[in-house]
Amino acid sequence: MEKTINKSTVCGVTTTDSFSAGGVVSDRDFWRWGSDNRLPDTLAAMSRRSTAHRRIINDKADYISGKGVAFDHEVPLLGVFVGRVNGDNESLRQIINKIAFDKSLFGNAFLEVVTDPQHTFLSLYHQDASRCRVAKDSRHILLHHDWDSFTIRDAVSLPLYPAFEKQSDGTLRSIVHYKDYEPCFSHYGVPPYIAGMNVSAITYKTDRWNIARLENSFQPSGMMIVDEAVDNEADANRLVRYAESRFAGNPGQVLFVVKNGSDKDNSRFIPITSQNDGDWKELHDQATGDIVVAHSWFRSLSGLDYSSGFSSERILHEYEIALNTVILSEQAELLEPIVQIIGRVLGIDASSLTIINRPPTRSKPIYMKVWEARKADGLDYDAEDERQQAYLSEITKYNITKVG
Repeated sequence: MEKTINKSTVCGVTTTDSFSAGGVVSDRDFWRWGSDNRLPDTLAAMSRRSTAHRRIINDKADYISGKGVAFDHEVPLLGVFVGRVNGDNESLRQIINKIAFDKSLFGNAFLEVVTDPQHTFLSLYHQDASRCRVAKDSRHILLHHDWDSFTIRDAVSLPLYPAFEKQSDGTLRSIVHYKDYEPCFSHYGVPPYIAGMNVSAITYKTDRWNIARLENSFQPSGMMIVDEAVDNEADANRLVRYAESRFAGNPGQVLFVVKNGSDKDNSRFIPITSQNDGDWKELHDQATGDIVVAHSWFRSLSGLDYSSGFSSERILHEYEIALNTVILSEQAELLEPIVQIIGRVLGIDASSLTIINRPPTRSKPIYMKVWEARKADGLDYDAEDERQQAYLSEITKYNITKVG
């Protein structure tokens, strides 16, 4: 049985802390993520149903994680770490991409940090945000494989960075909690598209409506009135069920009605026609546009305007806006704790770590030199600088083979 021990109201939402016995799931050890503690599952399910919504999340994660990570080559150990950050042979870019995806989807992301008391190594692991909850002391994160059957015995507790705690395997571990700020929410972040959840549902439902129309394309919807004498209501229902299974295809395409028979057979089919196709399309298009706005993103970077023509100038223009308003700030937020951790654990100056950003389309020919490209962009340049004598093709090749 479950007994309530505390209630509190925050921003009009009442939360209940409780303890339980007899195997009932208890939330006495953690702060619920959503009123039923299943908000991550809801957000994940919604992202799998709305095509535009999922495309934006994927693209934002890819743009934020960039094409690789640049670093100071005079620090070779830093280069080794960038290429492999854990025992799963994942690169730093792969970890950043997963964190960026979770943060875009959930408004929260978690990065596990592993070392030993002597700081002889450092490993970084991404933790699925849907498995994580903030402990009631607000100083630990609890990891569990199934929150419908949570028991503290099966959970893993990790301290929030910068605290480290020794684990049973002898390692020191910590976890970084990235979260998007939202007023009235202190334990979890809120995804930026929170205002677009309803329109995301609209696009899913309009897509489902189109599928239903496709499945029903060979059978008109309507009402079939059957003029048949029946002795009782049970016989009438039985006749309707038989007619539906025999003639209606999927239930709901045709509505059957049985009326008392007469000397003259008045059975007839009354089609139901709909003239609101344009309204549905407009609703779908408006909802798609609202999703882009809710994400603080851009249509051309989400593949939504390719049907009206491919405009590389517009794509580059919107990419520059996204770079300076969304991408760079997100990259700085993700890299800041990683740079601190590398310096603290390995004693290496990692301030040179920079995510490589490259526009989705080429704005300059690859045979242009660096100083020529900087000149074309209105930036300071030095035609005599040896580093600026390299061709853009050489930089592109280097980024892919050495850093990506």
